[in-house]
Amino acid sequence: MRKNNLKIVKIDKRKNLFNYEKKILINELILNLKLGYYDFEKQKSQKIKFSLEIDYQDKKPTNDKDLKSIVNYGTIVKLIKNLVKNKHYNFLETLAEAVFDELFKDRRIGKIMLKIEKLEILKNCSSVGIQISKIRSHAKS
Repeated sequence: MRKNNLKIVKIDKRKNLFNYEKKILINELILNLKLGYYDFEKQKSQKIKFSLEIDYQDKKPTNDKDLKSIVNYGTIVKLIKNLVKNKHYNFLETLAEAVFDELFKDRRIGKIMLKIEKLEILKNCSSVGIQISKIRSHAKS
């Protein structure tokens, strides 16, 4: 007669069995600000359009009563407004890095795609701009 080698495994209900991949979308946030390298861009505000896709992971489902359980798009919009409020950026790329630096302070965020466009700078173009994706490195420094 053969002995049964099956082992009973108890599932600890406190352990997280799921990982959530979430994405925040902010489309066409338009702000008036002074942005640019040339003197005329430093003198007069222009319309700048921001669009973002922010990927983040969470091990817990969203708690409907806790704002801290999400990456809040309202907070992100406010952060961008504050970054451009009192500082002039010569280049779209340096503004993008400032946005990345602030957003990556939230350790849940793993990737950001940021598109910034100048809407009034060149005739015959509805916009000109940049699109940059930045991914958090998980390598230890």
